[in-house]
Amino acid sequence: MRALVVDDSLTCRLALESVLARFLEVDYCQDGIAAVRAARLALALGKPYDLICMDLVMPAMGGLEALQLIRQEEECRRRPRASKVIVVSCRDDSGSIEEAFGQLCDGYLVKPIDMEKLLTLVECLCEFSQPSVNEYPVCGEISTLHSDA
Repeated sequence: MRALVVDDSLTCRLALESVLARFLEVDYCQDGIAAVRAARLALALGKPYDLICMDLVMPAMGGLEALQLIRQEEECRRRPRASKVIVVSCRDDSGSIEEAFGQLCDGYLVKPIDMEKLLTLVECLCEFSQPSVNEYPVCGEISTLHSDA
């Protein structure tokens, strides 16, 4: 399984990669433009990312615009919602969360990230068993999982 981590903060990219790389092949980029390019290439090759973790606020192109373009590309290639998307942001207001789910994200985590919550969300979205989370520090408070129910 493959993941794409998109964040302009090197620290956040490395933290997410260190957790996800234990059970996913991880690529990363630092802005929305690069994320759209990577997702388009993966779709063109017939190997879409299983998971995308995307920050909202980045230079050049923000996460919501990138997510919208990625979802459009998935639709054009007849692979709707091929990738599960977790928005990872410092924004914890209901407007940002609702807007992210409106752009068809699958989960939302507020920075700083609680790694146990990240792994639980990834396990739920990607349908596989997670490694033990006892070694991960709890460094965040809020996570939201979208439900269609």
